[in-house]
Amino acid sequence: MSGWIPRRKLPSLTLAAAGLVSLLSIASAEDQLYTFRAPAMGTEFTIRVWAQQGQVTDLTLLSQRAFARVNELNQICSDYLPESELNRLAQAPRDTPIPVSKDLFSLFTKAGQLTTASDGAFDITAGPLIRLWRISRKTRRLPTDERRLSALARTSFAHLSLDPDKRTITKHHEGMLFDLGGIAKGYAADAILLILKEAGYPRSLVAASGDIVVGDPPPGEPGWTVGIEALDVDQDPQSMATVLLVNQAISTSGDARQHLELDGVRYSHIVSTKTGLGLTRCIAATVIAPNATTSDSHATAVVLLGEKDGLQFIGNQRGIECRIVIPTESGERITRSAGFPSSDGLP
Repeated sequence: MSGWIPRRKLPSLTLAAAGLVSLLSIASAEDQLYTFRAPAMGTEFTIRVWAQQGQVTDLTLLSQRAFARVNELNQICSDYLPESELNRLAQAPRDTPIPVSKDLFSLFTKAGQLTTASDGAFDITAGPLIRLWRISRKTRRLPTDERRLSALARTSFAHLSLDPDKRTITKHHEGMLFDLGGIAKGYAADAILLILKEAGYPRSLVAASGDIVVGDPPPGEPGWTVGIEALDVDQDPQSMATVLLVNQAISTSGDARQHLELDGVRYSHIVSTKTGLGLTRCIAATVIAPNATTSDSHATAVVLLGEKDGLQFIGNQRGIECRIVIPTESGERITRSAGFPSSDGLP
């Protein structure tokens, strides 16, 4: 998880749900930091906006519009809501082109491109595997080989056809299920930041759990200072490694908080599209990218690929950097792509 850390030494409030250190402060006689929060997509979304004093009414209305946009996206993207657009697509007949919304088509297009680039490691058609693994985590029993192989057979982006001219998606396999958990929150964070910028508030930050996207720097600062949570969930937020971001996004993916142990084997909540089981290696990946849709999805892809292949994958991407943490007996092994800042925004 990543969290914004204020550079000024002023009173602060730790927000455990979002992993952030927050404050309301005055930078000058005209500038003030406004903060708005709302639950959505199974987490808490936080908006921070630097603006002139006395604009709280306008910003409150703007934040309500932004959070309404997130709720709209949740109605499109959720695999938990039976009537979501995503689930209606899953229930649609095979070999039938289904018209979809602009948002859903955009998400499927971006996800499909990442599936190809990651050699299938990231795949939003892994819904059958993910739902089967949820049952295993609840019952604390591994799925049978028969059920696991059935879920694997229904998992492949190659089972889909996307028509950009007609904006339709066609399934070519029965029983397909979709999961946008590795990309939707980042997409929603980007959507909020766009609303803020278009309304004339470019000095903003949007956080959705482990996904953060920022605009222009706060007044008098070179950028937004963002802390990177370690695999140690009890880490002091003030001891976090930090990076300095301007018009960028950062996302962290890993299993520091969610895992399952069965017969002496530690399984992650992150499911491998190769085996159909939770990953058995402990790893956390932090990705910096131009937008949160990219950082969110690519952080998940790196975790699925593993340290060596993940670094090679990121090395082939333009404008994207990565930091990987692997626990060892002596502590943590940290590796970075060539352009990832080492500490406090410094190369």
